[in-house]
Amino acid sequence: MINKISENMREAVSGLHDGAAIMISGFGDAGMPHQLVEAVIEHGASDLTVISNNAGAGEIGIAALMKANRVRKVICSFPRQAGAHHFESRFRAGEVELELVPQGNLAARIEAAGAGLGAIYTPTGYGTMLADGKEIREIDGRNYVLEYPIHADFALIRAQAADRWGNLVYRKVARNFGPIMAMAAKCTIAQVAEIVPLGGLDPEVIVTPGIFVQKIVLNAPSSAAQAA
Repeated sequence: MINKISENMREAVSGLHDGAAIMISGFGDAGMPHQLVEAVIEHGASDLTVISNNAGAGEIGIAALMKANRVRKVICSFPRQAGAHHFESRFRAGEVELELVPQGNLAARIEAAGAGLGAIYTPTGYGTMLADGKEIREIDGRNYVLEYPIHADFALIRAQAADRWGNLVYRKVARNFGPIMAMAAKCTIAQVAEIVPLGGLDPEVIVTPGIFVQKIVLNAPSSAAQAA
């Protein structure tokens, strides 16, 4: 019987290892799997490569990973934003490496990994420092930059609901990078708000089929709920 439900966040991330490449979904706070990231910190894995839209802000999520000194490299589009002081301090100290990727290219390279493509050509970045050292090809009179897929060992994503087979649906904009990251990682772990019985998800609205998901875990109760 296929049952991908993990008992808790700790068990869900138990397979992490030092040096892993981890994709983390989210556009700002929307779709960010905060509890899974907290579990990664508790797990203790270090020397991580984090692939995400940003490098974290404030004191939670990716910023907390930075503060805990668990990140070796960040691949993202928006490393600097209000509250990104943990990334900035570590980057300026030479303690973390940055690969800056335009947002469209980031999504396209993740999609390329999920689709099994060897590489893609994109016009974005041509004529800028981001194209330095990369192959340039002219296609139909326009110059394109060769970019390679971005793969990951793990994808940590947040969805609205799942069944025990790992089929996922999302809530509005929280969907963002989740579906393509799930396809591009060896092991996808989904934090969900609800687990429904098989057949409880309309097949026509399932966004991420369970074949791309290895583990699902229900959101842990908030500290306020536990106190109550």
